[in-house]
Amino acid sequence: MFGPKELVVVLVVLLIVLVVFGPKRIKSLGSELGNAIKGFRKAVRENEGGAEAKTLEHEGQEASASPGATRTE
Repeated sequence: MFGPKELVVVLVVLLIVLVVFGPKRIKSLGSELGNAIKGFRKAVRENEGGAEAKTLEHEGQEASASPGATRTE
């Protein structure tokens, strides 16, 4: 995947990031990124659960409607 040229480029970029931000800031950026990803996953799970409940509720309403009745929306 990485050849010698790509490896050198990646190392140079990492070195520049280390010099610009410093080790303490990189550590805090990593933890902030991890917390953001956890929050995003939690929100997606909650949203999927709510969407499933609404879908099941909607299907239940359609099944309980009489076959000859017309729905007005």
